[in-house]
This record gives sequence, C-alpha cells and structure tokens, in this order.
Amino acid sequence: MSIQRTAVIGSGLMGAGIAEVLAKSGLDVIVREINDEVSAAGRARIEKSLTRAVEKGKLDSEARDAALGRLRFTTDIGELADRQLVIEAASENEDIKKSIFAELDKVVTDPEAILASNTSSMPIIRFAQSTSRPERVLGVHFFNPAPVQPLVEVVSSVLTADSVRETATEFVAEVLGKNPIQAQDRPGFIVNALLIPFLCSAIRMVESGFATKEDIDAGMVGGCAHPMGPIKLADMVGLDTCLYAAESIYTETGDPASKPPVLLSRMVDAGLLGVKSGRGFYEY
Repeated sequence: MSIQRTAVIGSGLMGAGIAEVLAKSGLDVIVREINDEVSAAGRARIEKSLTRAVEKGKLDSEARDAALGRLRFTTDIGELADRQLVIEAASENEDIKKSIFAELDKVVTDPEAILASNTSSMPIIRFAQSTSRPERVLGVHFFNPAPVQPLVEVVSSVLTADSVRETATEFVAEVLGKNPIQAQDRPGFIVNALLIPFLCSAIRMVESGFATKEDIDAGMVGGCAHPMGPIKLADMVGLDTCLYAAESIYTETGDPASKPPVLLSRMVDAGLLGVKSGRGFYEY
C-alpha cells in the first residue's frame, strides 16, 4: 500500500506538527478542524514552524512553500472520504476520540485506509471498537515537537491486523524518516509508562517542599545526564497532557506512582499548562 493521501484531525501543537511532517514528506494533507478560526490558527502555527526551519538553515524556502502547498484545511469531515491514512490528534478526551473514529468509519471510503490515533496513553482498542473495521485501527504516537523528535510509537491493539502494523511501521520509517518502535496497547505504551511516574514523582517533590524545581532539574541533568530536567520536561510536554496521561494510566493500573499529584491538577485548572500557555512551573 503506497500512502499518498493523508489527513490529520486537529491542528493544536501535536496535530500541526504531524501535519507539517506529512507535508514535508511530500504527501497530500488535509487538516480537519472544528471552525475557521481554529483552522487559521493551525495554519499559522505550521507556517511559523516552517519559516523557523528556513531561518535555521534546516529547510530551504522552496521546500517550505512546497510543503505549505500540500496542506489544505477544512471543517467538513466529509472531505476526508478518499484518505488512505487519517491520524487523529484531538484533545486527550476518550469520548471525543471515540466520536471522531465513529465519524471516520462512516466517511472514509477506502476499505484499505488506516485510521490512527496520536493518543499518548489511551487504549487503542476503545477507538477501534467505535468502528466497523477495528483491524485497521492502531496508534501512531508522535512526540512533541513532532517535526523535530525522531521517535514514533506504533501501537497495535489486540485486533490490529499484522499487515496494518507493518504498513504503518514502514511508512513511519521510510516515508516520514522517523524511528518507529513497536508498543502493545497497554497503559502509557512504552515511553509514557516509564515517563509519567517519573514526572509525577518530581512534581510531588516540588509539592511537598522536598526540593525546588530548579534543584530537581539540575540534579537530573547533572547527576543522570538527562538532557532536560523532569519539571521543565513536564512544561514542554504540557501539564494538561501529563495530567490526562497520568489519569489514564492510574485508572487502568492503580499504580500509585502514576497517581496525579494535586498540584498538577490545580495548575491545569488554573490554565498553567507549560510552554503552550506561556507559563507552567516556569515562565516562557
């Protein structure tokens, strides 16, 4: 299966980044958003990212313009009928995602199309069961920022066909130039199953007064050779995303290490989401 016609649902930080990756890889991309205002913001986000890449010498202006020419935005999910690959990158809300997959099942006409989710921790099988083709649903989890981070988790549910997993893995590696790893449909997959308890533990240290955020970050950078401390990393990931992932993992596993700290919940309630909002544990 040669994938050329793609779509992304959502143009927030992750959706815009994924759409940019697809467009730079020479693919036809439709981005579906809820209204024109959000679509305009998503396009602006992609344009800014591509222009930054040109300024840094990582992309030439012709390639930027060509990538932008491959992008089209719509508010009509019906325009995704001919897509061969659709990647859902909506909010980390299970009901919203299930609804999107149910709609895609009705709209996408190609029986060989792959329907994928960029969820960071939610069970893929629940989205698959919202469709009449669960064998063609899987997770394709990019990391933030998607245009820069090389890793992609390819997550198979218990019903995902081997051929679909193989096609998605080959596509990620050979077309997108990313590094795919295989993950089972378990809470947090691979990366977040390890990362989220770590971030929660660091936030609990701040919450209890055990240590300052600066010293925690300096300790892990200088003492463990991490490129970034856990508090700053949580800000970069997005504190709302960290919270949703922690809640999802804790609900399924009951692992106390993944239980969201109260401080994390309160910061999300206050709109202090990290880099994306300009302020989290640090100011940006």
